[in-house]
Amino acid sequence: MPFVSQYSAESPTREQIDEASGPLVIEFGTGWCGYCQAAQPVIAEALEAHRTISHLKVEDGKGRRLGRTFGVKLWPTLIFLKDGEEVARVVRPTGRDAIEDGLRRID
Repeated sequence: MPFVSQYSAESPTREQIDEASGPLVIEFGTGWCGYCQAAQPVIAEALEAHRTISHLKVEDGKGRRLGRTFGVKLWPTLIFLKDGEEVARVVRPTGRDAIEDGLRRID
């Protein structure tokens, strides 16, 4: 699945994430966040090389439970999961290397 460009206000439950099979990247952030906007080109570039990995872009903030269950404090935060288990995490990426490392660990 290619890079998802928009954060979704709708998100799965933590139980659904925990039961997911295969590789998955969850990106927490918001469309108005400057850090999130700045990170989009490197996130998109890294995901382009791993098109079989699902990318879920979840709008985070007050009243949004899913981010809290993962302990998200800064945006963007990328959680790399394999079969519902967190394998890696990247917070406020500035380059492709850390993202690529996470992707390789779940691919």
